[in-house]
Amino acid sequence: MIQRIQSIWLLLAGVTICCLLFIPMVTATAGNTEYYINANGLYQKLDGVSTLLKGSIHLLIMTIAVAVMCLINVFNYKNRTSQKRIAYINIVFIIALSFWCSIFAKKIPGGLETANYNIGMFLPVIAIFFCILAIRGINNDEKLLRSADRLR
Repeated sequence: MIQRIQSIWLLLAGVTICCLLFIPMVTATAGNTEYYINANGLYQKLDGVSTLLKGSIHLLIMTIAVAVMCLINVFNYKNRTSQKRIAYINIVFIIALSFWCSIFAKKIPGGLETANYNIGMFLPVIAIFFCILAIRGINNDEKLLRSADRLR
């Protein structure tokens, strides 16, 4: 059913991945210039004005695709096995996305040694946790239906 708990967990996973578009993952300061990276690319913030230095369309498309896949999986409630399979695939894609983000983060001026890690770096881990909770909810639904079938 759509009002089950796994729908909430999948929705939260999708929203968490969407936050990667706006929340910086890594920041670095060089003089009076601040550099930060989110899923759109590498930005330079000088005197309060942010400019895109190097965009990453592939990272942006991957982030949007993972978020949309989580959100579409909410409406796949009639087929629990497929919903669970897609949730596992989401976890794999989130791991790949976080690996790709870490590789892109190495392009920040000054390297990762001088960089500060922000909350955006931990959002994929939170999304994976939400997907695991959704899988757990799907398993609980299957157990409930099996027990109801035994009573008939």
